[in-house]
Amino acid sequence: MCYKAFLFIFFKRFLRILRMKYPNTEIKNITDTYFGFEVEDPYRWLEDDMSTETAAWVEAQNTVTFSYLNKIPFRKNIKNRLEKLWNYEKISAPFKEGNYTYFYKNNGLQNQSVIYRTDSNGNEELFLDPNTFSKDGTVSLGDLSFSKDGSILAYSISEGGSDWRKIVILNTETKTIVEDTIIDVKFSQISWYKNEGFFYSSYDKPNGSELSAKTDQHKVYYHKLGTPQQQDQLIYGGSPNQKHRYIYAGVTQDDKYLIIAPKISTTGNKLFIKDLTKPNSDFITILNHTDSNTNIIDNKDNTLYLVTNLNAPNKRLVKVNTSNPTPEFWEDVIPETKNVLSVATAGKYFIAEYMVDAISNVKQYNYNGELIREITLPGVGSAAGFGCKKDEIIDYFVFTNYNTPSNIYKLNLDTGATELYWKPSIEFNSNAYESKQVFYTSKDGTKVPMIITHKKGLELNGKNPTILYGYGGFNISLNPAFSIAMAVWMEQGGIYAVPNLRGGGEYGKAWHDAGTKMQKQNVFDDFIAAAEYLIANQYTSSEYLALRGGSNGGLLVGAVITQRPDLAKVALPAVGVLDMLRYHTFTAGAGWAYDYGTAEDSEKMYKYLKAYSPIHNVKQTAYPATLITTADHDDRVVPAHSFKFAAELQNKQQGENPILIRIETNAGHGAGTPVSKTIEQYADIFGFTLYNMGLSVSE
Repeated sequence: MCYKAFLFIFFKRFLRILRMKYPNTEIKNITDTYFGFEVEDPYRWLEDDMSTETAAWVEAQNTVTFSYLNKIPFRKNIKNRLEKLWNYEKISAPFKEGNYTYFYKNNGLQNQSVIYRTDSNGNEELFLDPNTFSKDGTVSLGDLSFSKDGSILAYSISEGGSDWRKIVILNTETKTIVEDTIIDVKFSQISWYKNEGFFYSSYDKPNGSELSAKTDQHKVYYHKLGTPQQQDQLIYGGSPNQKHRYIYAGVTQDDKYLIIAPKISTTGNKLFIKDLTKPNSDFITILNHTDSNTNIIDNKDNTLYLVTNLNAPNKRLVKVNTSNPTPEFWEDVIPETKNVLSVATAGKYFIAEYMVDAISNVKQYNYNGELIREITLPGVGSAAGFGCKKDEIIDYFVFTNYNTPSNIYKLNLDTGATELYWKPSIEFNSNAYESKQVFYTSKDGTKVPMIITHKKGLELNGKNPTILYGYGGFNISLNPAFSIAMAVWMEQGGIYAVPNLRGGGEYGKAWHDAGTKMQKQNVFDDFIAAAEYLIANQYTSSEYLALRGGSNGGLLVGAVITQRPDLAKVALPAVGVLDMLRYHTFTAGAGWAYDYGTAEDSEKMYKYLKAYSPIHNVKQTAYPATLITTADHDDRVVPAHSFKFAAELQNKQQGENPILIRIETNAGHGAGTPVSKTIEQYADIFGFTLYNMGLSVSE
């Protein structure tokens, strides 16, 4: 396959677009008042995901969208190539539980990866196949958590991509379900106490739609094996003074302490511990504020080891005795440096991964904070997955970058020796591609890194189809990682560019905060500047540029095209946060206020949000060809955001470019999406993008 100029006559395509009729979206204005300012919401009715009107609108929009997509002559060619490249065996690093070693494996095109295990003699067997959970692969496996001796497994499942989960309890020897399924679980870990039971978190089921109604009081429960869920003990979160939007519970490896980490927003947590060796002990306060991200990663008897960004924006590892655990008694084990730190426990050591301009640098320390060695990595990219139990000396990690599929490496913790454990057999020649990191200047003079990946020898003539992908929020870092879909894109001559925008975590808390609340415009400016860099340096031009992002990245794309509709030919906002005045009224959206602020905070915050809120800034002008993607079971960023944005754009589009919305049914925010659906989505996205750039793909 290769790119070639379309043979379609522009005039015919123009006439075809003129003939496209969007479904009628009725205007039913509702007026909200913020600090004396009235704001009309013409499509509020689309927020009701339980109504027949909304269901009819979804069906009508999908009919128009798929009618358009089905006419793209090379869409099937893209799907065929995606299926062919996707069809290789993928496995995970092995992990030991009880008498077995477990690992995930996908034979290539299985909708969900399957769990296998080997015994002490190396005999392999299939242990758990999530593809049997449902015929269409839309019931997916979430977390696995084994009891301390490995005899019992508790695993969560998601139905249709929802964040609401169920927990199934399995005897690992007989592979039979041993008791009733735990229901109505959300945003939860599963953490075992010995072999007796486990802690989990959830909300009371909301009134109205469980896919969109607000949930804001998380609660921690303890489930004792052999008892019904109705008897589960409420541990934390039931009283008004313990009300938090998220509460995470975990037990230390030695079963001595229960750790409780309550959060008001997605950033910052309080921290408490409870001595489980004393049945009626009170919670001990470590932090009673949410000014930092602080997590306990291990303990030795009464000494706790914590990773924190309190007074250390790039994070440090500290230790403290439980008798006096508050910050004034913390002692540095691995001090803060100029690079962002993350720490894992592996055997008797700490593995410290530093981000150096979004690239991994890994070091091994002992528990006294003494450097043992730097871990040699196989190249420039991302290393992840470190961590093993205290009695193990072999650890595993995954290495990848934008043109290297994930390889698994084996690390001997005693010697530091690394060796390749598994390499995928994929029909993709990594050596034919190159990645280059550049630093460009944003609007306010800030230097921002971006990695640009493409075929070697690509001519910089301004005509290369380019996907510029961004996120820029929630302290999330975009590190180099291989994507099968983007490999297909680059295989055909496309460029894939990923900037590390402010709002992310690549340079610590200061970088994150520089893209939040009243500084959120920095993120959009960084993304616009990335596009302008690519255009100025002849990688591409506006006619061959597509903007893509999901969730907070969907907000990014929506804000940029309403501010700069001339910047790109194609816009691909996925599951975006697009109504910035009302996002916090749905599900757990209020927990995003650290990054966004809310329209109720102050008149100044309301005005700032309204000034960039994509839904509120659509004007009568020409917009890029836009394919909005969402899912009917997305209860993280409810699809009403995308519905209302699509309606506004369709109503006000003045140019020839199509405005379409693709609504996946029986799917959620993204996690657990079946491989078959993922391939179909990318075939549609790439087909739409190239078609509107005037390009094609041959067989």
